[in-house]
Order: sequence, then structure tokens, then C-alpha cells
Amino acid sequence: MQRRYQADTYAYEVRGRTVERSLFSESLAGSRIPRVVLPRFRDWGEVLRWRLTENVPGAFPYTAAVFPLRRLEEHPQRMFAGEGGPERTNRRFHFLSRASLANRLSTAFDSVTLYGEDPDERMDIYGKVGNSGVSVASVDDAKKLYSGFNLADPSTSVSMTINGPAPMLLGFFLNAAIDQQCELHIREDGLEAEVEDRIQALYRERGVERPRYQGALPEGNDGLGLMLLGVSGDEVLPADIYERIRRETLAVVRGTVQADILKEDQAQNTCIFSIELALRLMGDIQQYFIDEGVRNFYSVSISGYHIAEAGANPVTQLALTLANGFTYVEYYRSRGMRVDDFAPNLSFFFSNGMDPEYVVLGRVARRIWAKAMKHVYGANARSQRLKYHIQTSGRSLYAQEIAFNDIRTTLQALYALCDNCNSLHTNAYDEAITTPTEESVRRALAIQLVISRELGLSRNENPLQGSFIIEELTDLVEEAVMREFLRLSERGGVLGAMERMYQRGRIQDESLEYESRKHSGELPIVGVNTFLGPEGSPTRVPDEVIRANPEEKDYAIASNRAFRARNRGRADAALDELRRVALAGGNTFAALMEACKVCTLGQITGVLYEVGGQYRRNM
Repeated sequence: MQRRYQADTYAYEVRGRTVERSLFSESLAGSRIPRVVLPRFRDWGEVLRWRLTENVPGAFPYTAAVFPLRRLEEHPQRMFAGEGGPERTNRRFHFLSRASLANRLSTAFDSVTLYGEDPDERMDIYGKVGNSGVSVASVDDAKKLYSGFNLADPSTSVSMTINGPAPMLLGFFLNAAIDQQCELHIREDGLEAEVEDRIQALYRERGVERPRYQGALPEGNDGLGLMLLGVSGDEVLPADIYERIRRETLAVVRGTVQADILKEDQAQNTCIFSIELALRLMGDIQQYFIDEGVRNFYSVSISGYHIAEAGANPVTQLALTLANGFTYVEYYRSRGMRVDDFAPNLSFFFSNGMDPEYVVLGRVARRIWAKAMKHVYGANARSQRLKYHIQTSGRSLYAQEIAFNDIRTTLQALYALCDNCNSLHTNAYDEAITTPTEESVRRALAIQLVISRELGLSRNENPLQGSFIIEELTDLVEEAVMREFLRLSERGGVLGAMERMYQRGRIQDESLEYESRKHSGELPIVGVNTFLGPEGSPTRVPDEVIRANPEEKDYAIASNRAFRARNRGRADAALDELRRVALAGGNTFAALMEACKVCTLGQITGVLYEVGGQYRRNM
């Protein structure tokens, strides 16, 4: 091992492809900086202990990292965006992706979409359309939202923060990706005129207007995805060609859908279906991924972020999240799936706050997951690797002295990058008050770019290893997580504890502790309860506050109604088939993929309510 890391380069394999990286870089002062540093132990007992508990990056138990070296061509930034209609958010995506080596998009949806409804004039819906997230209610909305990004390109990856209606949004996304590749096939074979004639004929027959992208295309958007707006690829291409494109697209598309229903019940509260139906839908998605060979897309992002935002401390966040992950493993296995067929489709999502435990959150998560997957489930190396996204803490942002928020975010991002997170979102300083502006989100992105591209320590990829305090914290947090696992087991496991509202009660107790210490001043918050400005650090509303305007809301409603009108007959047939498959115990997601071509979000939600019932909280 010593000789391997003293060489100039290091070669390793990723999915059958050999990757070779330099192991050293030279600083301005001429120092030769190693990417990976090994311990200087001479005692064989110390070497063995280190190999069993730490090891090099990319080696079991993956405490340091799940890959031997970072990907130089793809930095970990994945910035969250969503506001107004699909076109406005598409412009923000292209703004965030300028000069990026890879397109890593993260989508925030409005609360109307999060609850599975269509935009409408109803008083409880209208005001929420397009606010604090993008309004997406059909496959055409998804096509506009991601237009100009090749969704099947290896350098493009899309994350969708959606839970209750996750199957429908995933169906919209995958159909948009397939139709993009149909469009590329049409262009490559010079079929544009023929296909355009076919589309015009379809719309003359339907007697309705074709949908359009509203406004000018932003810089960087070449219009990919808009040629087949209003139609599906299977309407304009022969069945055998469409089927080939569909299979090829599903095999390469990259991204993540959150779809974590357990943490919704425990913390975030956007459950819409009964827990039983929601779990079945998750299982159906994963079975579809196995059957169709979807290997590069995560079917669930097992999330601790919302548990932390609801008030949990870092240990509870990690313990509840990992416990939820093992519950999904047990559920999928109970449905007859092999662990190595589904475990690579699982990912995780954590918050990074200011507490000391956050610096080792990833280390502990990787180590516990790897040991359990190897020793309990007999999983292979790929299944043992826990990959996770970090978002800096939203609840650590304050409306008072909002300029100080960038300082907190910088420190939290430094934690995450030193701990080798797989992707990172840095919050904008003004998020305590508004959806981020272009100015604030550019600053937020710059935080992680400065750390990863300018900070000298980032030349090394295992900076936490060898530190006494890091090793002590890692052991302390791992032990605390195991104790929480025992408490959950005593209550019948995760689902049994949920019936007793154990997780919610624990989160609420810890939230009260946090708020009490903050208000008493025992927990110092600079600019909030200490180091106040001459005026007492009042809240100052920024110059620009982002909200969806009435024109965007009305456009969303009109677009949705137009989609329903042009697909009326076919939508009824697709919904009947979805209902039949669901009641017969078939794979609902396979039927959803077809329904998503012609049905709106609200239409599909309504049918699934009929089949499996609406969510009701246990009191």
C-alpha cells in the first residue's frame, strides 16, 4: 500500500472504466502535496486497527470516502432551485450551470406540487402556486423545466426533492428524458420536417393549440426537449425505434428522487398517501428500476436533512436516517429483491450544522452502513458504499444580520467537503427571508467553489484522518447511534416507533432544547443573541424578495387545463389502466410511466387516493 500511494499516479476502476489520477500536486511554494496521506504507524496492531476502522479512501469500511479519489471533472456542487413556472426555474438552472464542468441540478417544488395537486384558482391553492418552488403538474412542464440539458448525458444529473407524489414527478422526468433522446434521433436522421408534419396533423385532429415555451430561451439553452412539447415520442416514431430509445435512456439517465416517505411522517409532513400505499409505490419504483436496468438513478434519497430542520440534533438525525434506510432494505428484501440489485439505487441526504458532531457525520454514516451491508446482508462492495448529499443548515440562517449567514454556511461547507460528501448545496444568506436572488445564490455557489478550487487543504482528500479529536468524535457518534438503534428496536423497529410517534416526540424535545438554549443565550448566536449591532441587529428585508406573480400563477392554471383538454380521451383510458393494475397488485410505476404521458399530477393523485387512501396521522 505504501508503494502504491508513493507512485505518481493511481489507477482504479469505476463500472468497468479505468480512471487514472495524479497522486500529487505542486503548490506555489513548490511543495509536493499528496492527495492521500497514509499513517506513519510501525506497530502491526496499530496498522490493523487503522485498516479495520479507517482504511484509505475507497476501501472498506469507507470511513474516509467511498471512492479512492475525487472526480476532477465533476465538482460536488448541486444547487437547489425552484420558483414560479418551469421557464423561470429553467433560466435559473442555466444561470447556475454557466462555466460548470457538469450540470448538477436540484429541483425545489412548490407546495401545490408537493401535495400532489394541480394549480387551480381554489383559495387554498392559488396563493401557493409557484411560491418557494416550481410548479410542475405535467410531463410538458418537466420538458420545459429541463430543456437545454441533455438528461441522458453522463455530465448531467438531476435531483428532485419530492416525496408523496414522487412516482408521478419521476414519471414526468423519465418521459421527458426519453423524449429528448427521441428528438436527438429525429435530428440525427434528418426527420424534422416529417415529424413536424405529423405533429401538426395530430393538433389539427385534436382542434387545440400546441404548447410553447413561454418567453425567450436563456443563455445556454439550445431548445433540446421542446421539439416534442405536447406529444410523446411514441406518437411520432415507429414502436421498435421508440422502445430501443426508451431502454437506452433508462440505462444511462442520472439523478435522484427523494421519495423518502418514512421521514415525511417523522418530520416534514408532506405525506399524501397512506404509509402502506406509499411504501408499495416506492417498492414498485425500485422493482421497475431492476427490471429495466436503471442503474445510475437513485430511487430514494433517505433524508436526515428535514429531521434536523425539524429540530433533531446531529446524532438523532443520523440515527433516525440510517434506521429508515435499513427499514427500506428489509422491505425491499421482503418483496423478493436481492440486496445487490437495489442497494446501489439508495442514496442519503444530511444537514450540516455548526455542532461538533457534524464534522464526522459522513464518516460514521459510511462506516455503519458498510459494516451492516457486508456482515448482515452479505452485500457486495458497490452496495456497501453509502453516497450522500449535504445541504448546509437552513435553520442556522437568521433574519438578523443576514450577512453573517455566509460565514456559517462557509464553515458548514468546509465540514462537508473535508468529509468527502458526494454532492453539496450551500444555502444563500437571504434564505431566512426569501427565495434566493441571483446575487445571493451566486455568492452561495462561490463559497464551495472557493473551498474546492482555491483552498490549499482541498488538494488533499483525507484531511480528517489522523486527528485525535476526529477519531474520538467518530467513536462517540457511532456509539450514540447504536444506542438509538436499540431504543427503536425496543419500540418495534422504525414502523412500530412511528405508531407511537416516538420519532416525532424525540425531534420535538430536541427542538425545544435548542430553542430554549438559544433564547437564554446559553447557545451563542452571533448577531442574534450576542455581538449585537448598535441598533440591536434588527431584521432588514433585502432589496429584492422573490415571489411568483399572478401572471405566472394564471399561466400555470391555463397550461394545466390545456394539457387536460388535449389529452382528455387518452387520459381516461390511462387512468383506468392505472386503477386496474393497482387493484390487481401489479407494478403501479410501470402503469404510471404510461399515464404520465397524458395525465396531470392531480388526475393521477386522485386515482391513487381511490386505490390506497389518503394519509391520516396517527394521534
